[in-house]
Amino acid sequence: MTRVRDDGARWLLRATALLYREAARRRRLWYQRHPEVRRRLSRPVISVGNLTVGGSRKTPIVASLARLLLRMGERPAILSRGYARRDRAEGVVVVSDGARLSADLARAGDEPLMLARAIEGAAVLVSPDRYLAGRLAERRFNCSVHLLDDGFQTLALERDVELLLMAPDDVRAARPLPAGRLREPLETARLADALVVTEGSETDAAELGAALGVDQVFHARRGVDTPHLVEPAGKAIAPSPETPAIAVAGVARPERFFSSLREAGWVLAREMAFPDHHPFSSSDVAAIADAARASGAQLVLTTEKDLMRLLPLRPIPVALAWVPLTLRIEPAPAFRVWLEERLAAARQRRSSAGQAFRPVD
Repeated sequence: MTRVRDDGARWLLRATALLYREAARRRRLWYQRHPEVRRRLSRPVISVGNLTVGGSRKTPIVASLARLLLRMGERPAILSRGYARRDRAEGVVVVSDGARLSADLARAGDEPLMLARAIEGAAVLVSPDRYLAGRLAERRFNCSVHLLDDGFQTLALERDVELLLMAPDDVRAARPLPAGRLREPLETARLADALVVTEGSETDAAELGAALGVDQVFHARRGVDTPHLVEPAGKAIAPSPETPAIAVAGVARPERFFSSLREAGWVLAREMAFPDHHPFSSSDVAAIADAARASGAQLVLTTEKDLMRLLPLRPIPVALAWVPLTLRIEPAPAFRVWLEERLAAARQRRSSAGQAFRPVD
C-alpha cells in the first residue's frame, strides 16, 4: 500500500510539473505575441534574473552592477518586489533615495534594505508594480538607468538588457517546479542578452553558454570581503586559528556561505543553517548564543542579508559580524564596454522613437 501511495505521489508531482512548465511557456509566448501590452520606462532597464528559484546570487550581482553604473557616471535605481516583507504597503516604498534610508525591514524586505545600506548613490524602491516604481524613480530622483532585481519573469515591463544568471548545477537538476527548481524551460535561456555563470571556471561558463545557445557569456568571480563587527560598529576583523567562529545563514544555499568562509581562512566550530528569509526571533538569538558558548566560539559570522533580520533583535549576547559577499563579473573591462554599448543603443532607440532622454546633471 505504501508503494502505491508513493507511486501516486510521484505521478502527481510529475504531472503538476508538466502543467507548470506549459503554463510558463504559454505565458511568455503570449507576451512575445503581444509586445504592445508591455509598459516602457523612459530610462533604460537592466534586468537581472534567473530560471531557478533561490540561491542564484542575484542580489550580489545587482549590488556589483549598481557600483559599476555609479562609476560610469550613471544614477541607478534598483527596483525590487521586496520579497518576504511583512508590511506589504500599497504603491511604492522608497527604501533609499541614494543618500538616506526611509524604510525599515518590515516595509522594505531584507534584500532591498541590505542594498540600500550598502550602496550610496543608488535609489532603492520596492513595489509589486516595477513600472510604477520606475516612474517614481525617474520623476523624483532623476534616475538615469534602472536595475530590475529578479526580472527575467517580469514580462509586463520592457527590458533593454537581459542578464541571466545560471550555474552548471541548474542544468544538471533541470526539472520544472514543483518537482525541481526551474521556473521556466531551459530553452528560454537563449532569450537572454548575456549569460552570467556564477559557479565553476571560465571553461565551465563557455560550455554552459554553448549548451544553452547564448552567445555572450561572462563569468562571476565569487569572494568574501572583510567581516565587520556589529559592536563596536564596523570594526574589521581578520580570520585567525585562535578565533573559532560559528557561521549562521538563512539564505537559499547556506553551504556556499560556509565554504566561502573556510576558503577565506576561518575556523568554523559550527554551522547553523536557517530557511531563506527566515524571520529570526529572540529564541533563535538565544540558541545561537548557546551554540557559541557550547562550542567555544568567540564570534558569530553571518551574511549581510541575515544581518538585516538580526539587527532589530539587538542587543545580541555574543560578538556578531557580517561578511560582505562579493561577485565580480569578468572579464571586467569587456563587460563594461558591452554594457555601455547596450545602454547607448537603448537610448538611441528611445531617441528615435521620440522618447527624449535627459542626461543626469
